[in-house]
Amino acid sequence: MQTKPFLVRAQDRERSLNVVGCSVTVLASNDRTGSYEVTLQTGPEGMGPPPHSHPWDEAFFVVEGNVHFVLDGQKLLAETGAMIHIPAGTIHGFQFGAGGGRMLEMTGSGGGASRMFRALDAQVPPGPPDVGFMVQLLARHQVRVHAAEAVEA
Repeated sequence: MQTKPFLVRAQDRERSLNVVGCSVTVLASNDRTGSYEVTLQTGPEGMGPPPHSHPWDEAFFVVEGNVHFVLDGQKLLAETGAMIHIPAGTIHGFQFGAGGGRMLEMTGSGGGASRMFRALDAQVPPGPPDVGFMVQLLARHQVRVHAAEAVEA
């Protein structure tokens, strides 16, 4: 697939997706880049995904606030300006800290995060989610949810 250079201005961005209480804006999908993806993720305090894994690399850059991560059982606090690399297959989760936060997410080649986020936005209504349905939906996008372990510090 031959890709072309592109610029995404603020006014040209796709609408933000509601992904179980967090806002996700797809800045570059792998359909468009031919490889990686970039999203902007914003969430209120305490929100974020449970421990999960997927077959693509992922990195987060904390633009604002602080974020509590769990990586293979290890708790880490990422503050503004921090970057976290998560290799494919690593069990990880996070929660936005006090006052909420904002992060850039970058996925490696072959990732399916933007398709997964669009499916969650379209099929999981606001409010407490049907966990069983959500786990099945995530599995269809190569994301495996792991037994919940505390993410907050």
